[in-house]
Amino acid sequence: MVDYDRGPPAKFTNHFAAVPDPPVKDRFWYDWGPVFYRGRLNGSARVLCIGSDPGPTERIAGRTLVGDAGQRVQGLLAKLGLTESYVCLNAFAWALFPSQASTAAGMLAVPAQLVWRNRLYDLVRSPRLQAVVAFGAVAQSALGLWPGRAGLATAELPHPSSHNEAQLLKEWRAAIPALRAIVTPDPDGNAGLPNYGTAFREADYVAIPRADLPFGAPAFLGDDHWLRVRGKRSSVRRPKPDDRHTLTWIAPKGTPP
Repeated sequence: MVDYDRGPPAKFTNHFAAVPDPPVKDRFWYDWGPVFYRGRLNGSARVLCIGSDPGPTERIAGRTLVGDAGQRVQGLLAKLGLTESYVCLNAFAWALFPSQASTAAGMLAVPAQLVWRNRLYDLVRSPRLQAVVAFGAVAQSALGLWPGRAGLATAELPHPSSHNEAQLLKEWRAAIPALRAIVTPDPDGNAGLPNYGTAFREADYVAIPRADLPFGAPAFLGDDHWLRVRGKRSSVRRPKPDDRHTLTWIAPKGTPP
């Protein structure tokens, strides 16, 4: 049986369709549209991961946290023994210009944004949810504005694309045993994988499962190992000067369609 994401349930599609425009459109790559989720929306998720906003790879996939940062997050989930019981959302459904990150907190608190986002998080919360991991300051601000976090274990960690890799690894390393004490592994998971060291290793990355991606996604989407061995970290970029309307996507040679 071919694994692929069959799309969100009706209550989520209805909510996604009602996403409000960004508070200030010029601060976002607005014309590319929103990206909403990755993972389980059927109430089986035991961990909710919150990122900041979708990047260019996420726009290609139509799913959040699938690029280099997402493959690092998938590695963290694997160290908790999770192979499928998770869901990934963002603070913003629209891609935010990095230069505008300092304005994010105010925009997250705009009533239309706040109500829509908190309702989304509420829809994801089920009796099976055991922990929330917020990656980076924008996600942590969104988490702090969510009343539904009450009673849940939470971890606030550096964003996986943080330039301070030493601090990132220190905090992620400390979070693993704390989260392992809370999160129930999946039956086919291994919560005994090695913890993080002092540098990211290829073993700390995990390819995005095919069950998280739409049908027909190319085999290399969600697995950038072929780039990392060449010292690069992304097959998708927004080239200037027309980064608001152009994406460049590179496929490895010899990959089947």
